[in-house]
Amino acid sequence: MTAPFKHPTHWKGKELPSVLRRLFEVPNGHTLDVARKHGAYETIGASLFDQSQFELIQTIMDSGLRGRGGAGFPTGMKWSFVPRGGAKPVYLVINADEGEPGTFKDRLCLTRDPHLLIEGCIIAGYALGVRNCYIFVRGEMLPQIRALNHAIGEAYAAGLLGERIAGSRYALDIHVHRGAGAYICGEETGLINALEGYKGQPRLKPPFPAISGAFASPTVVNNVETIMAVPAIVKNGAKWYRQWGTEKSPGSKLFSISGDITNPGVYEVPLGMSYSDFFELCGGLKGDLLGCIPGGSSAPVLTADETRKATLDYESLQALKSMLGSGAITPFNTTRDPVRILQSIARFYAHESCGQCTPCREGTGYVDRILDAVVDGKGGAGDIDLMKDLADRFEWTTICAFAPGAAWPVQSFITKFRSHFDAYVKRNPRWQEPRALDAVRPGAFW
Repeated sequence: MTAPFKHPTHWKGKELPSVLRRLFEVPNGHTLDVARKHGAYETIGASLFDQSQFELIQTIMDSGLRGRGGAGFPTGMKWSFVPRGGAKPVYLVINADEGEPGTFKDRLCLTRDPHLLIEGCIIAGYALGVRNCYIFVRGEMLPQIRALNHAIGEAYAAGLLGERIAGSRYALDIHVHRGAGAYICGEETGLINALEGYKGQPRLKPPFPAISGAFASPTVVNNVETIMAVPAIVKNGAKWYRQWGTEKSPGSKLFSISGDITNPGVYEVPLGMSYSDFFELCGGLKGDLLGCIPGGSSAPVLTADETRKATLDYESLQALKSMLGSGAITPFNTTRDPVRILQSIARFYAHESCGQCTPCREGTGYVDRILDAVVDGKGGAGDIDLMKDLADRFEWTTICAFAPGAAWPVQSFITKFRSHFDAYVKRNPRWQEPRALDAVRPGAFW
């Protein structure tokens, strides 16, 4: 992905953070020589290795850094769960399987500044006592895989990976693992299964990965963006990082924005900025706002009024019964059809269900086929309520969070844009006629 615009440096008289985007617009910023001229690997040395592992983890906890992959779990707390001094090795796994529709920030990170990720892996690996780190990359992301492998090769040649990193007693090897392109492998235990060579399906928890993850050993799984924020925090301190954001959602974050916006792309802004200000920063909306998907396709949709009230942080969106998710924002205007938008989302989740759990496997397929019939003018009375009821029933009845993520768009779009769905049903002149008993099967209409 290439940036189609120049990232603003200031907003309303304040400088925008550059924790993650520092090399996004620097020519050849992906190379070691250029990256080092801009501060890469400055943390890798005696100042790092003279600290204890617990001091580093405490710094990350104090910074308030939360997981940037979607769940927003405190990173330092996640690291602290890993048992120490056991017989089994500890593994660090980087989730670069970016598959959430509307999300494209990690691809830019891997292409433009892979050395920042490697530096973060070294710090996190040292803090956790890791000897082997795996970066699980979505299989289709070939430019990112090439850039990452090239950067890892440069790091080995410079003595920044392998044995005795930067003259210390610490050793770390990084392995790039190419996934097979399944959305479910973005779920950490599904990712671990795929990493081990098994089918990419989530595992029952407990045990959690921190206790028994990759190769039945303690494992920490972190998103690309999360690990890339670590070097700046270690270099400048937790208080420095907290100059941005809110008390509970500190720091900055990358947001992918597409849809009806003038300048789509990836922006780094402080958490807590309002959606209205963010749209203005991105050049403004195209047309009159109808709604907004605030954090990736699985995030419950917001109406225009809700969007104007919302801010870019975890707590604000939780209060609106949605979520920040991966930071993929998709505003849509009044020329768009919410029914068609949901149809596209529902088809995606029906296709990507791994099939392990019956409620998800069958429920997402039923919603997809019923919605197709409604859009095709074959809907009947009760179809909209049936889709909502199906989503309510498979929402929290499965091993992982895929089913809730598939249910939330259905529930929120139907609830907030009900009149659009009813209008589709009423296009069928026979929508009020009773059906045969087998009409409960999607596709068996009259």
